[in-house]
Amino acid sequence: MPPSSAADPRLVASIRSLLAQRAEGATICPSEAARAVGGDEWRDLMQPARDAARELVDAGEVEVTQRGEVVDVTTARGPVRIRRAR
Repeated sequence: MPPSSAADPRLVASIRSLLAQRAEGATICPSEAARAVGGDEWRDLMQPARDAARELVDAGEVEVTQRGEVVDVTTARGPVRIRRAR
């Protein structure tokens, strides 16, 4: 299923790029994608970064984890990590 156009394409691309630079199984924080796109205004992009991660989850590209366990990014509270889907 291709990603929908709901998420910010810059954040989707940033997540993909950051993960491509990491070792297999490594994770990134949504804030890394937000900082890469938003610079000093990155905090305003935290929810959009989580939305972009959700889009990539729906496409089967990534998993979102919390304390090492896969979680639903739309309901997870607190810090999450993003990794390539296994």
